[in-house]
Formats: sequence, C-alpha cells, structure tokens
Amino acid sequence: MSPTAALAAGAVCISSTAVLMRLADTSASLAALGRCAFALPVLGALAWVERRPRNGRPGAPPMPSRRRWLARLAGVILAADLIVWDHTIADIGAGLSTVVGNLEVLIISVLAWLVLGERPRRSLVLASPVMLAGLVLVGGLADGAGSHAYGADPRLGVVLGVGVALLYAIYILMLRQATSSPGAGPAPAARTAVAAPLFEATVGAVAGSVVLGLALGDFTHGLGPAGWATFGWLALLALTSQVIGWLLITVAMPRLAAGMIGALLLIQPAGSVALSYLFLGERPSALQLTGVALMLAGVVIAVSGRAPAHPYSRRRTRIIRQAPAASSGRSAPKSP
Repeated sequence: MSPTAALAAGAVCISSTAVLMRLADTSASLAALGRCAFALPVLGALAWVERRPRNGRPGAPPMPSRRRWLARLAGVILAADLIVWDHTIADIGAGLSTVVGNLEVLIISVLAWLVLGERPRRSLVLASPVMLAGLVLVGGLADGAGSHAYGADPRLGVVLGVGVALLYAIYILMLRQATSSPGAGPAPAARTAVAAPLFEATVGAVAGSVVLGLALGDFTHGLGPAGWATFGWLALLALTSQVIGWLLITVAMPRLAAGMIGALLLIQPAGSVALSYLFLGERPSALQLTGVALMLAGVVIAVSGRAPAHPYSRRRTRIIRQAPAASSGRSAPKSP
C-alpha cells in the first residue's frame, strides 16, 4: 500500500470516532481513557511481533529513548485533545465537531513551516480561505441569531473545535517526529518500527487521561445511561481508531510532507457527517452542510498542487549533479 493510500484508509477508519464516543455515552475523560486502555494490549503485542526477526530479516530496531518519550508526550496531547473533543461533540454534534476539528490541516502546515522548515504548498494556501469560509458556516455564524444552526451551542462548539484542531496538529507533528529516522528520506526502511511508537503514544494518552480526569473530577460520573454497554463501544472505538486507523496513519506519516498529512486526514469528516446522520439522527442546517462542502472542497484544492520537494531529495539531487566533477579530474565537494 502506498503512503497516500495507507493514510487515506486510516482516515476512513477513524471517521467513526466521534459517533462511537457519543454512543459510549460517558464522561469525556473516561471515553479518552477507555479508547486508549483497550488498545494497549493489542498494540503491545504488535510491537513485540515487530521486533522479532522474520524470513531471515532482522526485526525492527528498538526506539531510542528520546523518541519513546517524544511519542509519550504526544500521547498526553492526544488525551487532552480527546477530552476537549468530547465537549465539542456535546455542543455541535459528532459530525460537525469532526469537521471543525480537522481544521488542523491549516495549523499543521503553519507549524511545520515555522518549526520544521517545510514550506506549505501553494495549493494549500489557496485552499485556506475556502476552508475558513466553511468554518464560519458550520459554526452557524451566518444564521443570524444562530437559531437554525444544529447543536446546543454551535458557536462555542466551533471555538472548542479550533482548540481540538490545535491539539490534534501538535499531536500529529510530534508523533511524526517520533517515527521519523534522522537523515531518512520519504521512503524509510521496510522494517521501521510502526506499532512501537503508537504503543508509546497510547501509554502517554492513558497516563494523560488519568491525570486530567482526576484533575477535572470527571471519573465520578460513572458509566452513564449506556451502562456496561459503554465498555463495548469503547473497545470498538479502540480497535477501529486507536489500533487499525492510527497504525495505517503511522505507517504513512514519515513518508509524506506534513501538509499532505493534514490534507488527507480531512477525509475523516466526510465519513463522520454521514455516520452521524445515519446512526445519531443529526441534521445540520443547509448553511452548515454548505460549510462542510466548502471545507471538503478545500481538501481537493489542497491536494491538487505539487508537493514541495522533500529536503532529503533536494540534497540527493545536489550530490548527483556534483558527480561529473569527480570524473573530470576535479575533486567533488564532500557532502555534509
């Protein structure tokens, strides 16, 4: 599977996340804890298998300590993201909260530009006003007093959704750094660890959920109206999203530019809006659905342009172009 296809498949898997969180019908911290705790044994087993030799080939090398802790810290950010997201779902619904949260496509590109030096593609810059216009419509800001907009408090939901997008963007970039190898190009070795960094991030998310849940007093609400069925929904959430979905995404992340990662992950909200319509009976207003269409149209614009060259590729091209100098008797400059 190509990196683009793997990331797209992962985004489809996680499109059910908000719907399953709503069906679990429990507190925000318990939902975040359940999603990650149920995933830990599966990810731990996969990480163990990943390290074993197979068919005469060595297993994936163990993660360096710095990258393990970076993945765990990313998991703490994920826990905060899931808790804020749960409150966003309560204000604006499962489908629309997913759409707003995926504003991270813009935030990822800005952070990657400022922190990692990855210039955003021109098409993504052109898509930005389209996505922001869609955000205004999703929040019901064009509905006058907001009486026709779906959700208990759509404007607050949009504000919280922007916070979710920021946390989500930080999590994706940190996990991407934890899975990248120094000096690696866009296609790392086949035996690069995949399950291990996701396992470490999930460990951090479990710890973060416990700490935040205790600080917020969120664990005192019990299982909620769903009762013991809550655990079934959370186990399904862990399998589809935290294990299968994010394994596919983690495979693809080191091989793609940060802006492309954010753009492809916007496949998620389309599925979430459809599932929330079918299973939760959510009926956004016509203007809100127009906003969803604008934000998804922004995806098409964002991925239509040519991605900027990977820094490793530019460096490799430079070395190849210098090669004839050596054959002509002149010493070729040494690469750093």
